[in-house]
Amino acid sequence: MKLHNTKQMLLDAQAGHYAVPAFNIHNLETLQVVVSTAAEMRSPVIIAATPSTVEYADKDYLVALVGAAMEKYDIPMSFHLDHHEDVQQIEETIAAGCRSVMIDASRLPYEENVAKVQKVVEFAHTCGATVEAELGKLVGREDNVEVSDAESAYTDPDDAVRYVAETGIDSLAVAIGTAHGLYKGRPHLDFDRLEKIRSKVEIPLVLHGASDVPDELVSKAITLGICKVNIATDLKIPFANAVKAFFKEHPEANDPRKYMTPGKEAMKKVVQHKIEVCLSKNRY
Repeated sequence: MKLHNTKQMLLDAQAGHYAVPAFNIHNLETLQVVVSTAAEMRSPVIIAATPSTVEYADKDYLVALVGAAMEKYDIPMSFHLDHHEDVQQIEETIAAGCRSVMIDASRLPYEENVAKVQKVVEFAHTCGATVEAELGKLVGREDNVEVSDAESAYTDPDDAVRYVAETGIDSLAVAIGTAHGLYKGRPHLDFDRLEKIRSKVEIPLVLHGASDVPDELVSKAITLGICKVNIATDLKIPFANAVKAFFKEHPEANDPRKYMTPGKEAMKKVVQHKIEVCLSKNRY
């Protein structure tokens, strides 16, 4: 099964004024929850994996699992590399069948960022893969990438125009005040900045760090042009808490099929809710 890139599903979302949820998965169980729930709700979905997830689960297994899910469910679906920095690893995963990648060069100076992204775009487009990149830095930790409050930087609208033109990327992750992980207080998103970026940039815009962001803020971001929303931490916490609770009640348990099930059930509720917030339900 040939995996799909994200180009058409994001363009459809952009035209339809909704967002495609991109859920970070870690194993078979979390993949099962995401794809089965998306299929029940008739929502397009992006299966995202950070570098440590690819290292943990193996790129060949992940490509095969998503391919099997595509055979099973008739909704738009794509396997996507999230926050990858190693160009060689990206190219190897594309060669293994992945058709959607994010190259994160946001920690580099602008010119070095552009040069690194250009290299990935050239290879990816030759293989029919789409490329997402980030301009600006989100505070917090995503996998092995950590940005302090002092290092965080918002996306400049004019720089975004130049960046898209020079790199040839297919989607742009913008820094407007979201963060990776949980927030210390209520997040403050710069919607004026987002509106300016949307008015100047034609390609789909992506919101990272959407976990723990109030629904009304995510919804407003979508109305202003965000058409891909990344969710990670909000999935891990309920899954882990449900498994912990099961072991507390059943300390003698040793069957993964038993103790993983409560985690899957807890995670499903979050996936359902995020699809509702993204307005992607019943789009196919």
